[in-house]
Amino acid sequence: MAFATVWNYCVPLAILTIAYLVRTARCQAVQAENVTVLEGGTAQISCRLQNYDGSIVVIQNPRRQTLFFNGTRALKDERFQMVLFTPRLVRIELTNVSVSDEGGYFCQLYTDDTHHQVATLSVSVPPETPTVEVKQKAVEGGEAELSCVSPRSKPAATLRWVRGGRELPGVVSQQEDFKTFSVSSTIRIPVERKDNGAALSCEASHPALGGVKRTRHYRLNVYFAPTVSIVPPPGILREGDSLSLNCAVTGNPMPRSIQWSRINETLPERAEISGPNLQISRLSQSHNGTYLCQAQNDYGWAGDHYSLLVYDNVSVTTTVVPPTTTSQPITSHPSNPTPVVPIWDPYHKDPGAVVETHSAVPYAVIGGVLALLVFTVICVLIITIWCSVRQKGSYLTHEASGLDEHGEVQEAFLNGNDATQGKKEYLL
Repeated sequence: MAFATVWNYCVPLAILTIAYLVRTARCQAVQAENVTVLEGGTAQISCRLQNYDGSIVVIQNPRRQTLFFNGTRALKDERFQMVLFTPRLVRIELTNVSVSDEGGYFCQLYTDDTHHQVATLSVSVPPETPTVEVKQKAVEGGEAELSCVSPRSKPAATLRWVRGGRELPGVVSQQEDFKTFSVSSTIRIPVERKDNGAALSCEASHPALGGVKRTRHYRLNVYFAPTVSIVPPPGILREGDSLSLNCAVTGNPMPRSIQWSRINETLPERAEISGPNLQISRLSQSHNGTYLCQAQNDYGWAGDHYSLLVYDNVSVTTTVVPPTTTSQPITSHPSNPTPVVPIWDPYHKDPGAVVETHSAVPYAVIGGVLALLVFTVICVLIITIWCSVRQKGSYLTHEASGLDEHGEVQEAFLNGNDATQGKKEYLL
């Protein structure tokens, strides 16, 4: 009796438990798959069905708008297409994906109870090649401020400045705009004239690029005042020759014009100016003077001078002094450029074309005359010394002869001889 009672209660309970478990298993009839796609690409959203019994299947977008109802289009968006509908798999395709399409797509199965799963669509936006913006002009002796900008990416791109294989540290900032990011990296570097044209590069990296970097190359544009140098002609210049001077000018920006002048005088009538070149034909001594070349841009001016000395056509022995030129660049404020005024020191003698000349007197003749005079003086001295030596020999004066004669007479007297006779013998 007791067994029958237990059986009556347990069997129905077991049947109910099995039915509940079967019903619970049928609740797991929908599975969704997440997907990631690049902006502009094509995304496939899949809903997998288990134990599908022909119930209603609905697919909705993140705004809960119905896209498809049992395989039938419900929303007029031609970018969505039903590509597969089977008892096991339902798949739709979305073309030309944009960031606004990102979100969760609902796969819903309507049975006794409504069950759904969410397929998350993620959209990645790779950066375009970054751009370089000049925040502050690069002027000689100052600093250049440059910004590398990646205007749109998702997630945010990574920017890196490189110069000569070495990374330059920059200040990074980013802003979000409707799920995308604008990123910039700013650097400040000191610049000199030699940095003009130096190569820099900005690199953008992003997970969607797969290790490939998008690079923007940039060359520094350094502004500086001009420099001026006059290229002088070789040798000396005589009357009738032609003069050609070239004014070599550098600067950034290049000077708009080059000015030629002659200090304290006007240019000769035969002077011809063609840009940086000055030519004067049939030179004469009236063309002598100091010629000045000047150039100016927005960052200063500079000048150089050349001293011209023209000689006549007389044949001379010359010694050429190599010409030198000097330039004195002066920087002026761009907003109030200083007038071009030549700086001239009257006590400074620039050799320029100056030629040291010697007189036309025949130096060979002068040297011969001087040698003859020296030879004559030496001969006179030799003769004088020789005569002096000759006159220093032994000789008798009149007084000495008289003394000798007196002694001989005295001796004859003492010896009894005739003194008169002895005197006669010794008279000169």
